[in-house]
This record gives sequence, C-alpha cells and structure tokens, in this order.
Amino acid sequence: MTESTINALVSPEGSLEILSNFEVNRLKDRSEGGLYRLFRQCALAVLNTGIETDDCKALMEAHADFDVRLVPQPRGLKLELVNAPAHAFVDGQMLRAIREHLFSVLRDIIYSYSIPQSAAGLRRDDPEGITNLIFHILRNARVLQAGRHPDLVVCWGGHSINEREYQYSKEVGHQLGLRGLSICTGCGPGAMKGPMKGATIGHAKQRVKNGRYIGLTEPGIIGAEAPNPIVNELVIMPDIEKRLEAFVRTGHGVIVFPGGVGTAEEILYLLGILLHPDNSDLPFPVVFTGQPENAEYFEMIDQFIRNALGDEAASKYEIIIDDPARVARTMKQGMKDVETFRRAMQDAYYFNWMLRIDPVFQLPFEPTHESMRALELHRDQPGHLIAANLRKAFSGIVAGNVKESGIRQVQARGPFEIAGDPALLAPLEAMLKEFVTQNRMKLPGSGAYEPSYRIVSGAAHAAP
Repeated sequence: MTESTINALVSPEGSLEILSNFEVNRLKDRSEGGLYRLFRQCALAVLNTGIETDDCKALMEAHADFDVRLVPQPRGLKLELVNAPAHAFVDGQMLRAIREHLFSVLRDIIYSYSIPQSAAGLRRDDPEGITNLIFHILRNARVLQAGRHPDLVVCWGGHSINEREYQYSKEVGHQLGLRGLSICTGCGPGAMKGPMKGATIGHAKQRVKNGRYIGLTEPGIIGAEAPNPIVNELVIMPDIEKRLEAFVRTGHGVIVFPGGVGTAEEILYLLGILLHPDNSDLPFPVVFTGQPENAEYFEMIDQFIRNALGDEAASKYEIIIDDPARVARTMKQGMKDVETFRRAMQDAYYFNWMLRIDPVFQLPFEPTHESMRALELHRDQPGHLIAANLRKAFSGIVAGNVKESGIRQVQARGPFEIAGDPALLAPLEAMLKEFVTQNRMKLPGSGAYEPSYRIVSGAAHAAP
C-alpha cells in the first residue's frame, strides 16, 4: 500500500528565517559539492519523526519522489515540500515539533558548511580547532546555557529494545525528571526515547517548566534513527566523532541502557577518554543499568571491557540493576560533584573544556573495506588507543547496518573484514553474536539480520 503524501509550503519555526544568496545556492546545488542531497536526506528523516525504521537506504528509496525547495520571500524564507509523508501533518498543518526540527536541520547544515575548513581556530585537522568547532555549532543552536547549573544526563542505549526494556528506561527517565534533571540522547527511538518520555512526566509532577530533551545526531545516522517526538532541542553534528564529543562536552554524566553495536561504540569512546591520564581526576558519573534479565548482558559488557581495557576501565562506571531511583540519586549526586569541581577549577558548567580528548577520537573515521581491515586491534598500545580502535570497528559495523553509504559498500563488496589479536577478537565476536541473538542489531519485524562484518584470523598489522 502506497503511503499518502502531501505538498506544503512551510514557514520557519524558531531556528532560521534568512539566508544569503550564497547559502541558498549551495542548498540548491545538486552536484557532488553542493548541499542539496544532504539537506534532502536529513529533512526526509525529520519528516518521519515517530516512524521506527533503521534502514536509511530503504527510507530514501521509499520516498524517491520527495523533494524540498527553498522559496525566498520578501519577509524571509519558506520551504516547499513535494510528496512529503502525510503523517507529518494534522489537518493539513505540519506538526510544530517537526517544523522546529526541519529548520534545525537547515540551521545546522548551513552553519557547519559555512565555516571554511581553514578558518583560524576552527580547523578540522587540529584537536583544539575541532573542539572549538563543536562549541560554535552548539552555541549557534543555543544549546549552551551559561546560567544553568549541571543537570544534563546523557542516556545511551539501543534503538532496538523490547517493551520491558523500554518501560525500564522510561522509569529511569521519570526518576531523573522528579529530581529536576534533563535528558540528552541520540534522539532516536527505544532507549533514546524512553528516558525523555519518562522525564516529561517527572518534570510535570515537579512543575519543571524548562525541562530539556536534547537530541544529538549526524547526517549518516539520522535516516536510521529519526528524531523521536519528545526532542525539543535537535542538533545535527557534521559526523559521528563530533556527535560523540558533543555528548561528553555538554553532558554532566552518562547512563547506559542495553543496546547493540552503536551502544558499544559509545561505551568504548567514553571509556577511552576517561582512561586518558589527564582526565583521571575529572568527576564524570557513569552508570550501566537495566532490569534483572539484563544482568547477564551487563556482565558480558563488563567482561569484554576488562579483557580489552583492564580493570581500570571498569572502575569508571557502576552497574545498577533494577533500581531506577538509585540510578537517579547517583546521577543527582554526580551533578553536585561536577558542579563543585568545575567551580573550583573555574571551568564552564555548560561545556567541559578541561576534558582531554586524544586526536584519535576526534578525526573522522571513514569505514571502508580497506580501513576496517587495517585497524590496529592488538594489545601493544595504551588502553585508550585500544578503546579508540575498537570503537572504530563498532562504528564500521554500525555503518554497514544502517547508514546508506555503509549498506551500499557491503552490498557491493560483501561484509567488512575485522582482523587482529585473537585475544581481543574472540570476545568481540562472541559479544556480536549475542547481540544478534538478542535482536539488538535490527528493529523487531525488520527481517533477519544479515551481518555487515566478518571476523577473520590474523592481524592486519603484526604487533611489535
């Protein structure tokens, strides 16, 4: 059955109303260097807010006749939508949240691509420049609020979770909301939506009027994880590495729910940063949590981390099973510790400038068959670098699972190959198989999972 569509002319809602001729021309440019294709893809994802899918390529193909055009007007700018999904409208009017998200996409794409690659202090190949760029994008989106005390809890977890896991994440969010804490997630469904939805109820009970539900995404993933309807501040970062850095720079603590390879990537990114010697004294509360039936899942994650990164890495987080109130109390106390530390160090509450992030975590990793096969997956390197390379392996698997470019590569050349030290890869392969068994690789009902990866024997580079 063909999905109904609608044509509409849409006015801005709270983000961006005026553009220069240069910006308009770049958004209209359908060539390789233009922004039209990127804008169209992100706009289509936003118009599918609330529709659960994890296949960006399929989403693009299902709406091949969708188009978005800029219509400059004397009093500003409008967007003309052609064959837009009808579920984004009520009685012919676009839902306000979707309209906000649509112009957030426009705002962030224009801003990110208007900054010259060589701009002073914002170079994309310089660690300090990358952090400054992230700060500028977040400030332009008005995410950074100078007058606010630490209260932002980042929640990570799978988009493909069962109903009981979803309800548990919602109850944790409820407990966080009752304590006046706000939520930041990857903005998609599942464990990204549950905490936000629960927090809205907690905030309502406490008459919190300024609750924040921040969604951080990036162009490669937004089509597979369209923003959920609770998000009230959406930001599109240029790539996955800047998205991950934005999480840890703006968030004051992290809660991890059960998830698949994307969640494992986030865990390894975070632990790799916290293991850096310069970050040893920085307070940053991290809790892994789930229901009693998730205890074995977190034991598996814990054992994988201890095997790959050592017990020091495991000391950076606490595992709390089946106790949402305790999770929230732990985060609330963590917010106080963060506030005390940053006040003493005269660091900003709204952006963690002091956090040291090694360039290996900042420079974009482009998953290809060659780059995946060449990953340095051996023990003869510092723990934070082992975490960085394992993170890239998971990032490649995510790309092959849900990102349009990764899916096309796997379809054309077969699964990505991952090689390295068997002591690292055997537990990795076992964990990936368990993710498949637990249906954490794809959304329920989306068909059998076809692996985008293959573990092969022998290291890509011999360990020294």
